[in-house]
Amino acid sequence: MTYTPDQDRYDSMPYRRVGRSGLKLPAVSLGLWHNFGDDKPFETQRAILRRAFDLGVTHFDLANNYGPPSGSAETNFGRHLAEDFKPYRDELIISSKAGYRMWPGPYGEWGSRKYLLASLDQSLERMGLDYVDIFYSHRPDPDTPLEETMGALDTAVRSGRALYAGISSYSPEKTLEAAKILADLGTPLLIHQPSYSMLNRWTENGDPNLFQALERVGAGAIAFSPLAQGLLTTRYLGGVPDDSRAAAGKSLANSHLSPENLARIRGLNDIAAQRGQTLAQMAITWVLRRQNKGIPVTSALIGASSVRQLEDNLAAASGAEFTDAELQRIDEFAVESDINLWAEALQA
Repeated sequence: MTYTPDQDRYDSMPYRRVGRSGLKLPAVSLGLWHNFGDDKPFETQRAILRRAFDLGVTHFDLANNYGPPSGSAETNFGRHLAEDFKPYRDELIISSKAGYRMWPGPYGEWGSRKYLLASLDQSLERMGLDYVDIFYSHRPDPDTPLEETMGALDTAVRSGRALYAGISSYSPEKTLEAAKILADLGTPLLIHQPSYSMLNRWTENGDPNLFQALERVGAGAIAFSPLAQGLLTTRYLGGVPDDSRAAAGKSLANSHLSPENLARIRGLNDIAAQRGQTLAQMAITWVLRRQNKGIPVTSALIGASSVRQLEDNLAAASGAEFTDAELQRIDEFAVESDINLWAEALQA
């Protein structure tokens, strides 16, 4: 059956400007890190993507290595795009990234010009696109000059293969340095994609911290893993389900389910219930709260394994503002919990 989007799809989703750019993103974006590889039914993927667009999600975030296997999420998304979303390409923001290992040999990962531009070409071919809207350096490379990595992003934009340049998991200091290099080249840094959640608050630390650095250069932020790899849900309050990420060893270790972390999750769950939200909804609303306090979180990047989960999480976009008392109570439980899987990248 031919897909026709909901004509009211833009009525309920808020859209936020990315830093000082002219681009807006939905308050909640959909990431294809999990659930869009060859291990998931194609029709389930289709249902999630269609429902997301119907509810105003215009931004779909990918990377070259998303799957499994690596590359399959982009290939599958390319099929969905051709079959369902091609007429609506100009209503979509599609992003991809390169930085993690994608193919064998010395040119298959990190931040060299050789790797980044070859990877972008492969991503475009897999998705059947002429360009992506945002192309990211997925992680800093400690052995490649930052000028080379940022020069590759500049080339991607100037060649028309990307409209905007972004970075992910860069420290505040590296972010400022990268932004200056890009500005000197004439291609502004649009956005940073950091991990950020109530249990992973590294972005708020330092002088300047990441958010202050982004404000300084006029860039926005899209927070990935706002649910702390699934910890900030009710899934683990009664143990480890057999079909969970922790059981499968996917981006969540049993060590993350420490008694201390479970106590924090229970405390946060109680506050969410008093607000009339699920824990996941409150966690996303909490990340988005920063927009109103001058800190440039443009969008929360979620995953979804089902339409029901998608709908539940998207409801966070219209969640009530927090009172000062609620934020103080949340801060009793929302503390660093040693769950940042990407911390090593920040040392590069």
